[in-house]
Amino acid sequence: MRAVVTRVKSASVEIDGAEYSRIGPGFLVLLGVHQEDTEAQALKIADKICGLRVFEDENGKMNMSPADAGAELLIISQFTLFADCKSRRPGFSKAARPETAIPLYELVIRQCRERGFTVQTGVFAADMKVASVNDGPVTILLDTNEL
Repeated sequence: MRAVVTRVKSASVEIDGAEYSRIGPGFLVLLGVHQEDTEAQALKIADKICGLRVFEDENGKMNMSPADAGAELLIISQFTLFADCKSRRPGFSKAARPETAIPLYELVIRQCRERGFTVQTGVFAADMKVASVNDGPVTILLDTNEL
C-alpha cells in the first residue's frame, strides 16, 4: 500500500458539484492499494498514519501525533499511486481491482476510527474534486514495502 499523507489546515471533497465531506486540521490521505496487498499492509499503514508525529508541539518541533493534535482524517482512495510511468501514458495494472481494494481501503478507515479519529472519506471510483489547505507544507510518502 502507498499513502500520500499531507498535513492540512482543512480539506474537502466535492462530488457532482456538491460538497461530500470536509475536515479541519489534520491529514489528507491519498491511499493506493496494490494488487498483492493484504490485511497486514492495511493494518501497518493505518498504524503509521495514526502515529505520525508531524504536528508541532509548544516548542514548534514536529513532535505531536495526530491524536495529540486533535487531528481529523480525510482518506481518499487513489489507484493512480501505483501508476507505471515507463511510457508517457501511465499503466495501472499494479493497482488492486475493486474487489480487493475496497475491503482494504475500508479496513484502513475502520482502523483509524477505532483509534478514535474522526474520519471522512470520498467515494471509491467517483470523480472527485479534492481541495486542501496544506499546513507547512508537510507531505509524507508511505509505502508498506518500506515500513
